[in-house]
Amino acid sequence: MEFPVQTANPAKVETACLVVPVFKDGDLLPAAAKLDDASERLIGQLIERGDFDAKPGSVQMVPFAPGLGADRLMLVGLGEQKKCQERTFGKALDAAFGALAGLPVDDAAVAFTDVPVPDRACDWKARMVAEAAHRAVYRFNDFKSEPAPIPRLARVTLLVSEGDNAEAAREGSRIGDAVGQGVALTRNLGNLPGNVCTPRYLAEQAERLGRDSSGALTVEILDEEALEALGAGSLLSVGRGSEEPTRLIVMRYQGAEDPDEAPHVLVGKGITFDTGGISLKPGEAMDEMKFDMCGAASVFGTAKAVLAIKPKLNLVFIVAAAENMPDGRATKPGDIIKTLKGLTVEVLNTDAEGRLVLCDALTYAERFEPASVIDIATLTGAAIIALGHHATGLLSNDDDLALDLLDAGETAWDRAWHMPLWDEYQEQLDSNFADLANIGGRPAGTITAACFLSRFADKFPWAHLDIAGTAWISGKQKGASGRPVGLLTQYLLDREADTRVETGDD
Repeated sequence: MEFPVQTANPAKVETACLVVPVFKDGDLLPAAAKLDDASERLIGQLIERGDFDAKPGSVQMVPFAPGLGADRLMLVGLGEQKKCQERTFGKALDAAFGALAGLPVDDAAVAFTDVPVPDRACDWKARMVAEAAHRAVYRFNDFKSEPAPIPRLARVTLLVSEGDNAEAAREGSRIGDAVGQGVALTRNLGNLPGNVCTPRYLAEQAERLGRDSSGALTVEILDEEALEALGAGSLLSVGRGSEEPTRLIVMRYQGAEDPDEAPHVLVGKGITFDTGGISLKPGEAMDEMKFDMCGAASVFGTAKAVLAIKPKLNLVFIVAAAENMPDGRATKPGDIIKTLKGLTVEVLNTDAEGRLVLCDALTYAERFEPASVIDIATLTGAAIIALGHHATGLLSNDDDLALDLLDAGETAWDRAWHMPLWDEYQEQLDSNFADLANIGGRPAGTITAACFLSRFADKFPWAHLDIAGTAWISGKQKGASGRPVGLLTQYLLDREADTRVETGDD
């Protein structure tokens, strides 16, 4: 999708559909005011007569507006100006692009950068426009004999009233376009069924991403033989009951001017289907356990965004991929396994398998001497009980890293919530027979899962993102959300900005 920027008078812009946001009260925004003047007060009259109430997310199509260069005019409601915050802005964007996706149009022009959102500049608004456009045109038709129509929208022109803001709008839309592409890849991988998206399939997708990167991304795949030689007994234990072989996927991006600069590492949980193993899950909604690899999918999506943006950073993307199935070879409750770090784990519940694949991946990350490590996982149902489906759970052994991630989430409007990781919780993982158990009981389940991972992240600044409540949507609109690609991409962009300041290049 293309996102050009124009500073022309919106009344003279030639486009298939011109989209203009309108407040329920107060003066018209600059673009709407110019259109109102050119169209014999069409917009003002619609509002005054009550034909358009401008409620947040409301849409009014005007098939023909006199005096305008556009074929169609779309008004989008923002509600009361004093209540316009990020959520209202996003709701209006989704309504506008949802309507555009249903029209027979190839291009549109939108005037959302004028909307006053407290503490949000033009580049942020342009980024949100691009991300919303990608969300609206996304379709997953891979397995339908009669696919749903694909939206035609391919070009969205951002109208900017102030010429000084044009460059900021271009940069914001560039980032939003990259994030939108990454989110789409994440959703595609997450939505694939478990009989297609296997550990070997994820490895193939990594190799494809590497081939398409023109050498910017190097890929290494560790198969079961290599993992056995390495000593990754915990990761291998999860896939023992499956016919599908386990894989550890490592993708490296070298963008820093100094090739020896310490990399930032993202680690994704890639359980391509989770039955629970011998600790079998209930059958209801088990189909949604194909989404248990959404942490891995978000690592792929962030890598795709990075390849589009090309930040001057060194990065490593690691995916621990396995299928958790029950059979005669499967790990049993009470079994004791040895991790890559050398610690032994008493497996009290085979459905707490995500931490078992991640712990070896975290140990593997040590060899890169990383500046930071972030793991992303659909780890605990307890995170949904604690935070619902709005915030990603965040736990960390480094307060500065946690704050950086919180800030990135606020900037990307892909928010997280910081939860405690106190030593007192560690005692719940005590085992009579091994160095630690893989579960700590029902109380504080999200925290004790992170406590387990923290035992394998003592050599570097580390954070854990529990996306069990945010990685997918259930119900009629069931599907992967693409979160937290926005947060992760912003975190990496912020690290690049920090490096520029440190080196005096800013």
